[in-house]
Amino acid sequence: MKDNTKKTLKYYWQNMCNYKVAGLVVSISIIGATSMNSIIPLYFKNFFNLLTGNQSRNIIISGLITILITIGILELVKWFFWRIAAFINNFYQSKIMADLSNQCFTYLHKHSFAYFSNNFTGSMVKRSKSFVTGFEVLYDQFFYELLPTFVTVSMITVILARLNLFLGLSMLFGVICFLTINWVFTKYKLKYDIQRSEAETSTTGFLADTITNNTNVKLFNGLKFEVKGFFDLNERLRNLRKFTWNLRAKFDALQSFLMIVLEIGIFYFAVKLWDKNIITVGDFVLIQSYILSVMFLSWDFGKVIRRIYEYLAEAEEMTVILNTPHEIVDVVGASNLDIKAGKIEYRGVSFSYDKGRKIINNLDLVIKAEETVALIGPSGAGKTTLVKLLLRMHDINKGQILIDGQDISKVTQESLRQNISLVPQDPILFHRSLMENIRYGKFDATDEEVIAAAKLAHCHEFISSLKEGYGTYVGERGIKLSGGERQRVAIARAILRNAPILVLDEATSSLDSVSEFYIQEALKELMKNKTVIVIAHRLSTIKKADRILVVDAGKISEEGSHNKLMKSRDGIYKKLWEFQVGGFIQ
Repeated sequence: MKDNTKKTLKYYWQNMCNYKVAGLVVSISIIGATSMNSIIPLYFKNFFNLLTGNQSRNIIISGLITILITIGILELVKWFFWRIAAFINNFYQSKIMADLSNQCFTYLHKHSFAYFSNNFTGSMVKRSKSFVTGFEVLYDQFFYELLPTFVTVSMITVILARLNLFLGLSMLFGVICFLTINWVFTKYKLKYDIQRSEAETSTTGFLADTITNNTNVKLFNGLKFEVKGFFDLNERLRNLRKFTWNLRAKFDALQSFLMIVLEIGIFYFAVKLWDKNIITVGDFVLIQSYILSVMFLSWDFGKVIRRIYEYLAEAEEMTVILNTPHEIVDVVGASNLDIKAGKIEYRGVSFSYDKGRKIINNLDLVIKAEETVALIGPSGAGKTTLVKLLLRMHDINKGQILIDGQDISKVTQESLRQNISLVPQDPILFHRSLMENIRYGKFDATDEEVIAAAKLAHCHEFISSLKEGYGTYVGERGIKLSGGERQRVAIARAILRNAPILVLDEATSSLDSVSEFYIQEALKELMKNKTVIVIAHRLSTIKKADRILVVDAGKISEEGSHNKLMKSRDGIYKKLWEFQVGGFIQ
């Protein structure tokens, strides 16, 4: 935990150092403004001493006016310092927060596909937001609370010590006691604040998961079950909140009592000094002003420290992500993938998602340039995994995957994926316009190019019928579209990309027969002069493939054209074909 705190503060400090001049100006301005708060009471002391003096009325009034003018000038100086601090801070703090947010966004998205599969979306969003919010809170607490406290206490101690050494030391001792007690209490309470933060993260993650799966909750009558799960998590959170709040209330009660003791004690000592003509009536005004300042700052110090630790505890959750190494990274000096033909080779490839059974076991496979290869086999056989490994969604445990003789582990991930178009079985779209979703295949594409791709994918028809046309927003994950419509948009995106390698993962599974016919015609054009990998369960869609591979238990058990495989008496492909074509008739 301490290590994460240091790492969190290091991230903040590194970003602050990018704008050193602005930070220095803000610091000097706040110190200057705060100093005025300790200097101005000295003139009020003279004001009241003069008011109770024995001089003539004219001299007193003249002196009082002079003091008021001086106080006014000092107030204007303070006003000037605060305005400088405010305007420079608006640039300084907002810039750092933007940089931190960008850092979180970039690092988070560089994590592997497996990382996102193992973590709740809502939880990651909360962590990223808390990291930036944590900086905002810590920054405000330091510059507007801790720094003024340090400056004020230092100046008050020096001024009172010059008036009377024991008085100054008494004030300093009281302040140190308060700050120490606050610090100890905050450290004690921190572990419970961390537990509360973790409980909030769990509750938020549970809520996000159920909202994402609200359809399942309704269809499977899971509301009572989910409500109980959420209520249990929420009850734990409530108990932790109540406990931490009660701790705070008890400490505030103790602190209030100690402040009363300090105030009465210092004034009692001041009365003794006045009795000996060591201090004046004006000094009582000065002491009261300083006592109020110290009490206010001391009281707030506890809240400041608690707030710092609370937000640090939440920010550290993102720090864990930032310090989790990316599972899949480009090697040093990685080159860009240069595809001239599109030949794909799997050499002795083995892969498992965990330490359990191997999904792919010592696989050797060559896909020729511009060849269309279909992968079939039972669920879990490894078909989709082969494609994921080609896209480096996971790194292989053993062997090599080559494209035109280039090891994909030694080229940049960006260039690898730039040269592969994927149409997944269940396309996920952004909550953006249809124009933007299709253009995601080629960011610099013109509207005309997008529309041309949509026409080839046969989604131009349904898009044109929408009120907003290509400007229609599709909802989160494309929920406003049917499965077939989403799939046609995904195909349009792949057509627009026009990459030399094309992967179709059940690309027509959500289409009706008529739409599938048109899409198949469009795919014929798209597949020309490309290396194509087709994953399919409906064998009729891959009958014309150059080569059909039957994947079973991570290995290629059969391969050949449709006609060749149909000649195998006990072949898996033949049995599957006969079942799909004639099984229902029988």
